[in-house]
Amino acid sequence: MVQALVGAIVAVVCVGLVCLAMAARVVKQYERGVLFRLGRVAGDVRPPGLTLIIPFVDRLQKVNMQIVTMPIPAQEGITRDNVTVRVDAVVYFRVVDAVSALIKVEDYKFAVSQMAQTSLRSIIGKSELDDLLSNREKLNEGLELMIDSPAVGWGIQVDRVEIKDVSLPDTMKRSMARQAEADRERRARIINADAELQASKKLAEAAEQMSDQPAALQLRLLQTVMAVAAEKNSTLVLPIPVELLHFLERGGGQQPGTDGEAGQRREPAALTENRAPTAEQAPREPVALTENPVPNGDGGSFAG
Repeated sequence: MVQALVGAIVAVVCVGLVCLAMAARVVKQYERGVLFRLGRVAGDVRPPGLTLIIPFVDRLQKVNMQIVTMPIPAQEGITRDNVTVRVDAVVYFRVVDAVSALIKVEDYKFAVSQMAQTSLRSIIGKSELDDLLSNREKLNEGLELMIDSPAVGWGIQVDRVEIKDVSLPDTMKRSMARQAEADRERRARIINADAELQASKKLAEAAEQMSDQPAALQLRLLQTVMAVAAEKNSTLVLPIPVELLHFLERGGGQQPGTDGEAGQRREPAALTENRAPTAEQAPREPVALTENPVPNGDGGSFAG
């Protein structure tokens, strides 16, 4: 009798332990539990920790409340300025309402992924290439708003959306490189022209100042000689005043024995008087034609 009673108690305890093991559930800190009793949501969301359910009647489904990082596959589209690009992005979202995430949408991760891809293609078609390359913050905000609008009804909050990379065709890359090179060359030419303008103004002021003080030009020449001599090279610099060059130029225009107007050398009068006329200067007389031609060496004849 006692042994049968002890066996019954042990059996009841074992059954109770088994039932307790089947009824006990542990919800982690980053999770929330949604209890379905006979297919309907029963009670509030179960907090983290140990919770009990009725075996074979209740079903506890856990929902991860952490931020989910989901990459958006690269989407190919045509921008508003007719450029074909491939853009990929990443979306950060988390579940704020576990019941809505389980009831209102079948698979909230897949739904967010498809919505993100559709929104990204829409953003590509509405934007220009320069906006995709340089104004990404504004595009990120618009993309986040487009994804977050339907996701609010699913119990999901989109925290952030970032465009990762924009892939361009090779021809477009070369065109942009040529454009950037041309722009840099244009700016370099403008800077050089501005420098030349400023230098010309300063040189004009210096020339005006030196014209008032002629000694300043001599001092400048001496400074140039000192600068060249300090380099220890074999170049010899001899500064020649500009006035001397003008004097030599005026003197070389009319040399002794030359005509300034015609530029021809004059000869002494005595030599001119006694000089015999040349063949070209001698007067030509008419040649009398003879009746008897004189034969030449070749057997022909010519008239004297």
